[in-house]
Amino acid sequence: MKTIKSIFGISVLFMVLLSACNRVGPQSLDEMIVEAQKHVDGITVEQLKEKLDNGDMILLIDVREPNEFNAGYIPGSVNIPRGVIEFNIGNEAFWDAAFLYMPEKDEEIIVYCKKGKRGMLAGETLKKLGYKNVTYLDGGWKKWELTYPDIFEKNLDALGHDDGGEVGGC
Repeated sequence: MKTIKSIFGISVLFMVLLSACNRVGPQSLDEMIVEAQKHVDGITVEQLKEKLDNGDMILLIDVREPNEFNAGYIPGSVNIPRGVIEFNIGNEAFWDAAFLYMPEKDEEIIVYCKKGKRGMLAGETLKKLGYKNVTYLDGGWKKWELTYPDIFEKNLDALGHDDGGEVGGC
């Protein structure tokens, strides 16, 4: 009887461990995005423009790579690429270098990327880090650029020199 209980107990333990190994989470990018959509709400470009026009206190984070950001971004955005957002969002030295205050956990944060998927994933990451009021820009920079083609900024200092030949001067 004792042997049967031991075998049964070991079998149950083995099945629990085996089933736990199968719960790895999303297996593809599409599954990751579907999962992120469950946790992060989207905002339209029209809603974002209204917030900007009203002077709402929001932190607008562009999670694209610096070369994408420098070519054009929504006014007031701070660039924190998705690959380093976990490291920089709570890093006071990063915010000091940007001449900004480090965000509070309940501050309104809107993240965006080129089309929306990286922004959605970054938003989910911020929520996992304890930021409560995070949304992503549905359609991202591309939607903003198409809807408001005259409302953007560029970081000309970071674009570098044009190697298009001698044009005179310095």
